[in-house]
Amino acid sequence: MDEDQYRKVYHALNPNRCVFEKSLNNRHCDCELKQRFVIATREGIACPSEQALAECSLLLETLRNKARFALKIITVDGPLPHNKELRVQAGGMLGLQKLVTPKNTEKPPQTGVTVHNIHQTVVATLLKYDSVEKLPYSDIVKDIVTYPVRKKRR
Repeated sequence: MDEDQYRKVYHALNPNRCVFEKSLNNRHCDCELKQRFVIATREGIACPSEQALAECSLLLETLRNKARFALKIITVDGPLPHNKELRVQAGGMLGLQKLVTPKNTEKPPQTGVTVHNIHQTVVATLLKYDSVEKLPYSDIVKDIVTYPVRKKRR
């Protein structure tokens, strides 16, 4: 299957693509709303809730813009290069999870998974801070920058 044909089939099957797909496919995060599917041995993830998708999209776009300086990027016109996008997605969600999860109720991390439920974390964040603009981005960006990603191979 060539790449153009794959994209057409993918968008036809998945009109509501999860914006945290990279971190979910890399098993760095998990979400109660995810719906996995496979096309030509590739895994995709859909979001059944349009409201949740809109909230996640706004949050992710804001995280990208706030982390721009720390990631040494001048402009953000959509998804970033793979490792930087993974840092923003997984590291940003880890930072949010730390903000909304009381220290004494944190679960021990599962192997490789850093965020147990993206949707629940986003909802708890919006309840606690009322809007995306009121989040303490200086704390969240620290988690984005320090999030470990795979090193470049030579």
